[in-house]
Amino acid sequence: MSKIIQLSDPHIVPHGRLAYGVVDTAAALAATVATINRCLPLIGPVDLAIVTGDVTDFGTPGEYARFRAIMSALAVPYRVVPGNHDLRENLRTSFADEAWIPASGGINWSVDLSDFGVICLDSLVEGYHHGLLEAATLDFLSENLGRLAGKPVIVGVHHPPFATGIRPMDVNNLCNGGTLRDMLDAYPGESRLVCGHVHRSVIRAFGSSIGLIAPGTSHAVTLDQRDENPHTLSLEPGGFMLHEWRDGFVSHVIAADFDPGRYPFSSPLAKEQER
Repeated sequence: MSKIIQLSDPHIVPHGRLAYGVVDTAAALAATVATINRCLPLIGPVDLAIVTGDVTDFGTPGEYARFRAIMSALAVPYRVVPGNHDLRENLRTSFADEAWIPASGGINWSVDLSDFGVICLDSLVEGYHHGLLEAATLDFLSENLGRLAGKPVIVGVHHPPFATGIRPMDVNNLCNGGTLRDMLDAYPGESRLVCGHVHRSVIRAFGSSIGLIAPGTSHAVTLDQRDENPHTLSLEPGGFMLHEWRDGFVSHVIAADFDPGRYPFSSPLAKEQER
């Protein structure tokens, strides 16, 4: 049974700094990694972890080095794609020792698991917050969908191609999402689209597929759906997702850090309270 974990939007900053002056994103990522490792005996084996963008906050080599140092404790292999806070060439250089990182062009990659394929796409438009799938990236997607020939597939990208009702995020979504939707609609196998960018769990239909946005590993974009949204973050609990195949895709949202205790429903205390 194939399984992957999705992390998103770690926003790692330099040592000694807090993201936006309030969020210890490095500590949150470390807690997420520890939680995943703690969960593996219960949910594993897991084939791969993917990080759907905004690996860092400013795209500096030092931030990528710090990210890799934290992720080195993860007990499963992982791969990344850039988000709007990343810098493509710095990311590429920082992962140059990894066989999956392309030597040039968009940071697109694919991997075949026993039950489904995974295709992750680069939507970064450097200097802007919105996303775009360049022609070469769309060609990469087309070629890999053709190669999979109807095998179930998860497609990962940082920018969602659909609205969430959070206006400052929706205006910076994937610009050519309609093209992506049409390509997935034409695919003969089951597909899922997994995204980041919004830092909170969102689920909706996307053509004939289902689109999922993963929570961030630390903070969330405030769920403010007013027209005059001041665009703020909220210190909500972080999380990650588990995507697996059970005669169809099943996805779970898991808290990034939680009490590891397990308490029987039939505990003496519960029985006493029921009296």
